[in-house]
Amino acid sequence: MNKIILIIQREYLARVRNKTFIILTLLAPVLMAGFIAVIVYLSTLESDKSQTILVNDHSNLFKESLSDTKNIKFTFADKLNDDMAKKLITEGNYTALLIIPDSIQTKRLNLISENQVNIGTKMYITKQIEKKLRHDKLKSMGVDPDIIDEVNPEISIRTIKINKEGKEEISSAEAALGIGYIASFLIYMFIFIYGAMVMRGVIEEKTNRVVEIIISSVKPFQLMMGKIIGVALVAFTQLALWITFGIIIMFAAQSFMGDTANVQEQMIQTQGMSPEVQAAMNNTTFNDIMTPILNLPIALILFSFVFYFIGGYLLYSSLFAAIGGAVDNETDTQQFMLPITIPLILSLIVAQTVMQNPEGPVAFWFSVIPFTSPVVMMMRVAYGVPEWELILSMLLLVLAFIGTTWLAAKIYRIGILIYGKKFSYKDLWMWLKFKG
Repeated sequence: MNKIILIIQREYLARVRNKTFIILTLLAPVLMAGFIAVIVYLSTLESDKSQTILVNDHSNLFKESLSDTKNIKFTFADKLNDDMAKKLITEGNYTALLIIPDSIQTKRLNLISENQVNIGTKMYITKQIEKKLRHDKLKSMGVDPDIIDEVNPEISIRTIKINKEGKEEISSAEAALGIGYIASFLIYMFIFIYGAMVMRGVIEEKTNRVVEIIISSVKPFQLMMGKIIGVALVAFTQLALWITFGIIIMFAAQSFMGDTANVQEQMIQTQGMSPEVQAAMNNTTFNDIMTPILNLPIALILFSFVFYFIGGYLLYSSLFAAIGGAVDNETDTQQFMLPITIPLILSLIVAQTVMQNPEGPVAFWFSVIPFTSPVVMMMRVAYGVPEWELILSMLLLVLAFIGTTWLAAKIYRIGILIYGKKFSYKDLWMWLKFKG
């Protein structure tokens, strides 16, 4: 046991003292925060840009219907043909030209511009045109459009979960989806990154013949487990630092954030939302957003994340270590990597289905199969999972880790000292059957 601890210490310190690790750990949260800040800033600049739309309305029906917003202004052309109007666009006098024919039969209008018109402007114009045509159609049928608007309310649904004791809590499928997907993707990403790190470390020591010296003092299994656990501690250190830095940056950014009310108002005006939706958005508070998140089973989610993070990493890193011990360079790893990566990639694909139906048979089976459960089960935990399913999934993951570690150790102890030969699956099978 002492030898394994020494190997863990060596692997951990060698990596955390590495300049690349330090720089990546410190800069990654800052770069991510800066990237998000740049996107928000650029989107604000775009929303502040005023657009002037020249309208050549041959039907003379929409002059009162296309109303200006804070960023979109409409100018109606009088006695201009389409060619003359297009010339004004090329001269840079207007952002775009909207041509409305005498009779809208094809339900398609032309919006002409030198640069691509943004989607918000296009949606706003479309909604205003549709509203006018709908009202005219209702009037022709003898129906008052105002009455239709009054009996056509917009509804928002608030989801509430009730437990066995009858206690009600505000819930949110969107919050569960977001947290579940983020947790699943983090596990997927860290398994790949740090599992490959274990494999590269084994290949490097094998190539440099350092492993021959180490094996003279420790058993191959002790060396493999020491490397796996040491790299796992590196992963936890980096993840913990990123979370800490992320929280600090999040609280620090609040003091520098601008007034979001103006941005929200611009979004509402640009997209042509109804007064009811505007009122709902304006009345949405920070507590309205955070309450459903805090009502999620946060403690269970955190526990499950740590468990599946550790379990998934240990399961796959043992296989990565076995591959590293069976080859002499990374080029030769490709043929052995495919069977390992397919379940991981499949689990991320299946997660899309789990989002739609977290209680379905696909979600159940992929959340209990050990090679996909670390990613898929994390998608389900935020929605709520029966206790027996969670226990079964965790138990199978532990058993799978023990089994894969035993198999990987048999490959590792033989392959780690063999050089200069490319191995096949047949060779690996012979190593697994080897006794002694």
